[in-house]
Amino acid sequence: MELITDLHTHSKYAGACSENLTFENINQTCIEKGINLISTGDFTHPLWFKDIKEKLVEKEKGIFSLKNQNNNISFILGTEVCTVFDEKGNSKNIFSRAPGVKKVHNCILAPSLETVEQINTELSKYGNLSLDGRPLLSLSTPELVEKLIAIDKNIFIFPAHAWTPWFGVFGSISGYDSIKDAYQDQAKHIYALETGLSSDPSMNWRVSSNDKYALLSGSDAHSPQKLGREAVVLNINKDEVSYEKVINSIKEKAISYTIEFFPEEGKYHYDGHRNCNVSLTPTEAKKFNYMCPKCRRKLTLGVLNRVEELADRDEDYILKGAPKYIKAVPLLEVLSYVYSKGVATKTVHDSYSKLLSTFGTEFNVLIKSDIEKIKSFDPELAKAISSIRSGKIKIKPGYDGVFGVIDILSREPEEKNSGKQSSMFDF
Repeated sequence: MELITDLHTHSKYAGACSENLTFENINQTCIEKGINLISTGDFTHPLWFKDIKEKLVEKEKGIFSLKNQNNNISFILGTEVCTVFDEKGNSKNIFSRAPGVKKVHNCILAPSLETVEQINTELSKYGNLSLDGRPLLSLSTPELVEKLIAIDKNIFIFPAHAWTPWFGVFGSISGYDSIKDAYQDQAKHIYALETGLSSDPSMNWRVSSNDKYALLSGSDAHSPQKLGREAVVLNINKDEVSYEKVINSIKEKAISYTIEFFPEEGKYHYDGHRNCNVSLTPTEAKKFNYMCPKCRRKLTLGVLNRVEELADRDEDYILKGAPKYIKAVPLLEVLSYVYSKGVATKTVHDSYSKLLSTFGTEFNVLIKSDIEKIKSFDPELAKAISSIRSGKIKIKPGYDGVFGVIDILSREPEEKNSGKQSSMFDF
């Protein structure tokens, strides 16, 4: 009994997002990948909310499906917003770049269309919701939570990609040292946090003040093919899903497991300076006093550095009773690597289609299907997936907005892959 969910997504109306992020394409991608429940994303945007009302139909309380579709793909009402305020909690102009201004991203899930209407009416007082699917709001994070809970106590809020430098609640630039510091008296309404692409659960376990929170993983996808690159698998029957069950499962940490990016592949894992092609471990960055050794400008301090700063536990600490997690690489990226062809090439997409015809879904291929069966399809692909499942891959870590580079089968010379080898739990 499992429900594979992606609770952090976007639409074609969010900045830097693909025009292909339509409900029809999202629905089809979920079928291919094996996602059972997905956030609508961007319900604050007027045009996308219009699509939500016109194209989706409520099938269970707070759970929707695409009209005229005979499949089990479900949608939950969700969005992401950016609060803009100063260190004292005073709301600031959304375009402010003044020192001390914080910009923190939060995900919001809502139980009904009526509640979303009220959310949009309230939030429109603090920013232009038409400008971006991820709106900027002149509002502090505690104020955001307070106003949302006043609308409906069943609204669910959690910090998005909690560790990223500029917009994460723990980020090196906009962040705080704890959820309590960030949300103040409204921290009582926070039950979960999203780990983000550049961190995994084991990194979060090192900070004991986070033990009380469920650790969520979502794709934050900017195109259909990125959907499900991270996901949360809840202990819910897919035929009995409701908004209440989803939220209660998260609050109660009834999570079977999460599907994770290798954090080294995330684009803010290491410290660095993109313009100078400088990537450094936290120890190396400290030696340079956190300044770029080439241009002497301040480095962007990554997620690993920030975790090390806040950690009160050793690197190998395992939180007792915590859900397991699995690390995976999106199948199109695996195929691109195996065949040495671009992700968008016919070779890669033809192979992807054949795999789905044989194994059903992308998640089946990546984490469930027997390696021997995959070997009968393609021995090299089976070898690659086996390496990923065991964590025996090399990664050149991402930094300052640059994604990390994975070498699945150790094809590159050792000196070109300085990232440490990753590991994962058996599943």
